[in-house]
Amino acid sequence: MGQMATNTEAGGNSPPATVRVWDPLVRIFHWSLVAGFFFALFSAEEWGSAHITAGYIVAGLIGVRIVWGLIGTRHARFSSFIYSPSQVARFARDSLQFKAKRHIGHNPAGGMMVIALLLAVMGISLTGYMMTTDQFWGIEWVEEAHSLLVWGTLALIGLHVAGVLLASFEHKENLIRSMFTGKKRR
Repeated sequence: MGQMATNTEAGGNSPPATVRVWDPLVRIFHWSLVAGFFFALFSAEEWGSAHITAGYIVAGLIGVRIVWGLIGTRHARFSSFIYSPSQVARFARDSLQFKAKRHIGHNPAGGMMVIALLLAVMGISLTGYMMTTDQFWGIEWVEEAHSLLVWGTLALIGLHVAGVLLASFEHKENLIRSMFTGKKRR
């Protein structure tokens, strides 16, 4: 019979036990969205058709993630990481004091960030599409909304990365690596 590693302390005789948290679709979505968003960002001025294509790809990714958030694996489903505003605030306060509870899946702040980023990128995609239509081409408020959403999303990305680094430090685990491997310690 195989022996299961149960030592979760660094420096123990066996590696910490791990559990698969992020399924392949979530991981591929995450890194594809990162690549697509930044490609669209940096191609906006020089490569109009590539920028538009990237926007459609990003919109498609968001559509897939929404479906997967409803029917996907345990930690991918929205129902596993949507918390009340008071839970999110309490978690954020506890995190800043380095006493937040560790979560295997998304923590309350991470869950809120997923929703915020999905909504922001959906808004970018929608306003980007609107700018390609005859009805909204050249309409100033649509262009301003598109730009504002991009800048807001960049701010959210900064907060997301800061939160991942804070949680990684606080709970002594590499959350970035887990988004590549799909595994976290138990």
